[in-house]
Amino acid sequence: MTAPALPSETLRAALAGLLDGLPPKQAAQAVDRLIANYRGTTPTDAPILRDRADVAAYAAYRMPATFEAVHAALEAFAEATPGWTPAGHLDVGGGTGAATWAVAATWSGDREVTVLDWSEPALALGRELAATHPALTQALWQRAKIGKDMALPATDLVTVSYVLNELTPADRTALVDTAAAAAQAVVIVEAGTPAGYARVIEARDRLIDAGFRIAAPCPHSAACPIVPGEDWCHFAARVSRSSLHRKVKGGSLPYEDEKFSYVAATRLPATPAPARIIRRPQIRKGQVLLDLCEPDEHLTRRTITKRHGDLYKTARDTTWGAPWPPPDHSDH
Repeated sequence: MTAPALPSETLRAALAGLLDGLPPKQAAQAVDRLIANYRGTTPTDAPILRDRADVAAYAAYRMPATFEAVHAALEAFAEATPGWTPAGHLDVGGGTGAATWAVAATWSGDREVTVLDWSEPALALGRELAATHPALTQALWQRAKIGKDMALPATDLVTVSYVLNELTPADRTALVDTAAAAAQAVVIVEAGTPAGYARVIEARDRLIDAGFRIAAPCPHSAACPIVPGEDWCHFAARVSRSSLHRKVKGGSLPYEDEKFSYVAATRLPATPAPARIIRRPQIRKGQVLLDLCEPDEHLTRRTITKRHGDLYKTARDTTWGAPWPPPDHSDH
């Protein structure tokens, strides 16, 4: 049973309170450097978040987007594992803790929460932010080198969000294997780019080899039907821009779409979506075109017309990344 989503305004209010007084020019310069790292080639021999200015810029620009992307992935996972609630959550490479906020927005109740990161400034700011959230005040914030030499305690849920791109290939595989050995469920989120998707697929394969089943977004645990180099699987989460966000990075729209790739895998019983909408639905006169990943390991395009009755109305309102058909409909 999932809890109502935590309003993103709560997180933005906490950020605004902590970052008040940050020089916008300094923040904007740090944001530019961070974006270059997250979207391009990233150094793997040092933390991306180096000091308070970096962390403040990251939190202002990236934390709301990370929260929305991870929350979307967790909601899809929760739909596939109804009735399960994690009693423990370990956020590896969690930085300022966006994934801990997303977990709290997905499942109600108290749990043991630990955030591991190699950036002390990020952990410090994350700890300050968590003090404003009743479910996170007891979270542990621990400095740790993320990679092949780390050990993780047994827990219910491990999240790894926007971290694999910071690691060497050897450290990436070691982290995924270590998470698989420690957790009942592993949720990995990366940028919605071809490179981010490739890292997710690599992790997906390792999780399956470790005995996990895929709960989301895939409707199966077989090979991904997308041909590498021709396309990539990614989704979008709508992120409201605060005045602080617009001041730091500019832009006049009140929102942006965060593109992300993810995999949610588990040792628990899971019922994946019957199919997953992997493109933005195309609404045309009298019909809706849906691009679907199907359980038979194929990509198909379904055309839903007015002849489908209520299913057509549902198709007009469905979204990219949603399961298809909805639980209360049967496809024709």
